[in-house]
Amino acid sequence: MALPINIDELLHGNTVEWDRIELKKGWNPEDIIHTLCAYANDINNWDGGFVIIGVEEENGKVKLPPIGLQVQELDTIQKKLIELSHKLFPVYIPVFQPYLINGKHILVVFAPAGDNRPYKAPISLSEKRTERAMFIKRGSKTVKVKDGSDDERRLIELTARIPFDDRINQTASIDDLNLRLIQSYLKEVRSSLYGDSTKIPFAELCRHLMIAKGSDEQLRPTNAGLLLFNEHPENYFSGAKIELIIHKNKVGKDYTEKLFTGSIFQQIRDVLQYLKSTIIEELVVKSARQAESIRFFNYPFHSIEEAIVNAVYHKSYERENPVEIQIHKDKIEILSFPGPMPPINQAMLKKQRVVARDYRNRKIGGFLKELKLTEGRGTGLPIIHSGMEENGSPPPIFETDENNAYFLCILPIHPLTPAAQYKRAIDESKYIAKKINDLTEINTYLSLSVSEIGDRDREAIRKEINDMTKMVLNYCTKPKSRDELFEKIGLYKNTKNFQNHIKPLIDFGWLNFTVPNKITSRDQKYYTTDLGKKLLIIVSGEHNSGIKRISVASSSIASIGYDKKASVLEIEFHHGAIYQYADVSEKVYEELMSSPAQGAYFMNEIKDKFEYQQK
Repeated sequence: MALPINIDELLHGNTVEWDRIELKKGWNPEDIIHTLCAYANDINNWDGGFVIIGVEEENGKVKLPPIGLQVQELDTIQKKLIELSHKLFPVYIPVFQPYLINGKHILVVFAPAGDNRPYKAPISLSEKRTERAMFIKRGSKTVKVKDGSDDERRLIELTARIPFDDRINQTASIDDLNLRLIQSYLKEVRSSLYGDSTKIPFAELCRHLMIAKGSDEQLRPTNAGLLLFNEHPENYFSGAKIELIIHKNKVGKDYTEKLFTGSIFQQIRDVLQYLKSTIIEELVVKSARQAESIRFFNYPFHSIEEAIVNAVYHKSYERENPVEIQIHKDKIEILSFPGPMPPINQAMLKKQRVVARDYRNRKIGGFLKELKLTEGRGTGLPIIHSGMEENGSPPPIFETDENNAYFLCILPIHPLTPAAQYKRAIDESKYIAKKINDLTEINTYLSLSVSEIGDRDREAIRKEINDMTKMVLNYCTKPKSRDELFEKIGLYKNTKNFQNHIKPLIDFGWLNFTVPNKITSRDQKYYTTDLGKKLLIIVSGEHNSGIKRISVASSSIASIGYDKKASVLEIEFHHGAIYQYADVSEKVYEELMSSPAQGAYFMNEIKDKFEYQQK
């Protein structure tokens, strides 16, 4: 049975840190049993590690092609691994799987953290010596624990102590794990277990992913399994959600709230997509000191991404507090509970690099790394620092209290943002005033049928209609309130923004009031008129292909459409380009639409695999 990993990523150390991988040229049972014991003890809550047999080490990395193992040797080693497992106390059985790499057989042994720490292994496999000892990982080395040492005391403290995310959830059943979410994950990480996921019993699949434990009669999901592969983990853990608050002013109650739920993978992606589309913006200012303009983001996306993933990864799901994200006029605050694990304290957080000794959610961390949503140990805060520095932003601020009761990450806004936003607003006002005379001519064309409008005229109309206009008209195909409208376009609700972006559309007859006789009605909403809908058809180009696209929440893809009869898939990207892919099956289209990571699915399953043309 395949392991729930991508073997190529593992061999290159892309998703598992090298400290958690030991390379063995051949079979050395004494070394291997000591390594298995160390991974089972998992003194730092890293969730064990891997032993790869049949490969050589070169400068600390895998030397490819591998030296390999003979087939008969491979069978013998697997039998001896079972024998070795029974020499550990308590008995501990790792998971192992042969792979064929570059025509050579290798054996990958996964030794997850054990549930019955501490474990002991024979010091020697010689029949003359019967002593046992504890072993742990110290960096990339396996070392014997000395009697009376701090390491021995720590292991004894960990006796039968299982991190919360790796514990069995007694209130749930195996049926509460979602096969679709599991398969989507396996496909995205390109695990060979994906191919087996429809052939083996569901319970066996969950055991291989280590998201379910117990006897066959009492098999139940782990907490990590529910958090990652259940559509409503908040039903089991009230704090398993992200709250976003956008403050319109520095003080007062003028703010907008949004709640993100779903599997924690989905929460992370949804909130990042929302911030990317509504909060983060690239700005340009001219400098008197240099000829080139200065380009920057109000907040660097990579720093925000790392800070949010860090909060979701390291929070306690035993507590009811959600991850809180507060968007202020001059900063973003990301708050999670509790604070960092000891010995990290406020003084240590002032350094750019902080290396934790213990990790709160070892299983969640492993899954996030496989999806490349987080990096290796000790890299989170440095990534946030470097992202802010590269963008020219002030350094981030990390806070906790003396009891480590909370962890607060503050990302200050780029100092040039207010000036750039003001200049852009002035430029947009001039642009709108300049274009009004041109736009009035568009209604002449809208009085014709779509088929009567020539290609050159359609292209000229598209050039006159900006993205903001298209966004407003698309959003208001169903009536929307002013609050909803301004939240969608990501601007503050004030008279200036209304005059610049909404009123011109009403004046042209593309947008209208639901209560036209009382403009100031508290029930007032705005809807796209038939004229506005015809304009959308022209600027979207749907009349050419006949394919109606659906907007999707993806960081790279804006909308997706499919022509079942012609087997043509049409994808619009955020950078504006539209591509059509030929001979795409309906199954591929449905998998793309249901994937929690549509951009990744496109890259792995569609790009370069189908003939295409740009519209």
